[in-house]
Amino acid sequence: MNINNLMVTGGCGFIGSNFIRYLLGETVFTGRIINVDKLTYAGNPENLRGIHEQYPGRYIFQKADICDADVIRKIFTDNNIDAICHFAAESHVDRSIKRPDSFIHTNIVGTFNLLELARARADKFLLFHHVSTDEVYGSLGAEGYFTEETPYRPNSPYSASKAASDHLVRAYHETFALPTLISNCSNNYGPYQFPEKLIPLVILNAVDGKPLPVYGDGRNVRDWLYVRDHCAAIWTLMRSDKRGEMYNIGGNSEMENIVIVEMVCDILDEMLPASGGRSRRSLITFVKDRPGHDRRYAIDFSKVHRELNWSPQESFATGIRKTIRWYLDNRTWIDKIRSGEYQSWIREHYGQ
Repeated sequence: MNINNLMVTGGCGFIGSNFIRYLLGETVFTGRIINVDKLTYAGNPENLRGIHEQYPGRYIFQKADICDADVIRKIFTDNNIDAICHFAAESHVDRSIKRPDSFIHTNIVGTFNLLELARARADKFLLFHHVSTDEVYGSLGAEGYFTEETPYRPNSPYSASKAASDHLVRAYHETFALPTLISNCSNNYGPYQFPEKLIPLVILNAVDGKPLPVYGDGRNVRDWLYVRDHCAAIWTLMRSDKRGEMYNIGGNSEMENIVIVEMVCDILDEMLPASGGRSRRSLITFVKDRPGHDRRYAIDFSKVHRELNWSPQESFATGIRKTIRWYLDNRTWIDKIRSGEYQSWIREHYGQ
């Protein structure tokens, strides 16, 4: 499959920006990337600083909301889009509990708009790859794994909105023969992740000597996937001949939240000892559990391994060290987020 003009939605976000960097810097992809991002609080142009200059003519940024069908249609037509990798979504569970309306609008209506545009170009359109989450499956007990056959049982407004968008993508393949793929990934971590998420929040708070909030008893389990491994999996799927399928992408790294927090504390104590030699574990603070907090997720990614020979390259032990080192070495990026400077830059250049 020869993709010439790839639309990446949400390309200034955590996973999207890593995917663009991966695609341009580490693959044989020779086409253009048209990055469409609304630049909400988690969409940060700093994540792709220098990419336009490094790859002249191959990277185009368009500030736009996927819910604005007319604007997206013009971008689609002007750039002769022949494939989409769809990352754009409201994605933070806590925010979905407080303001579910924006999740319903962006994750469902926005996905619908993109599917309609792709359907209108059915004779020239190559692939709609939809990036989703393991949270659509709900909560696991102490045993077992999510497979591609696991029934959907979303427990938060966020996961319900992603489940709905997954169903739309599948329906457009079955009803209109649109070439689609769906990938449901486990929790990502790595460079450029917005600091509200668990791992960067713990890293940055621990560096600053602030409390490290842990929900409930800290025994909630997630499977952790290093973001570059996720990007490699997506591209492996996109360049395959698979269509109308869904694939689970996991990191083979089941961890309790409290174990992760303790591990980050210990590595930071080694890399950047606290003044007075105080252990950062002393900063751990248990807080009231959030509503609908799923107890355990675990991904069975044997389908993508069996069919396409993909497996994660990073263990959690190696990936977390790389992640901590990145945050320690990129204080300027962090400071711009914390100060809101990047949002001021967005308003100056795009009038938001």
